[in-house]
Amino acid sequence: MLDYTGGTLVIPMTVLVEQYWREISTGLAHHAIPVRHFVLHADQGTLRLLIEGEHAVPSPFRLKYLESYAEAARTWLHGEAEVVDTTHLTPAQAALQIVEAING
Repeated sequence: MLDYTGGTLVIPMTVLVEQYWREISTGLAHHAIPVRHFVLHADQGTLRLLIEGEHAVPSPFRLKYLESYAEAARTWLHGEAEVVDTTHLTPAQAALQIVEAING
């Protein structure tokens, strides 16, 4: 897709398994695709409130992964990424932080 469209490839996804991240990042590097890996972080309480307040019935799927995220953040994920703590940011403020980081 990147060869066809050009520009910057943005992949919004959550990867909580280190082996999967290694496969993804190695594959991108193999094709000489530059990577700026950002993690949008919020503390567990904030994440839970956001998920529970998002819909009348909270997503059991998303709630199920709260601890997996916390474990990945503690053990490897934050070391592999540029972390943007969104706990007290609006979505626009978080996006601006990423743009400023990219533009230097």
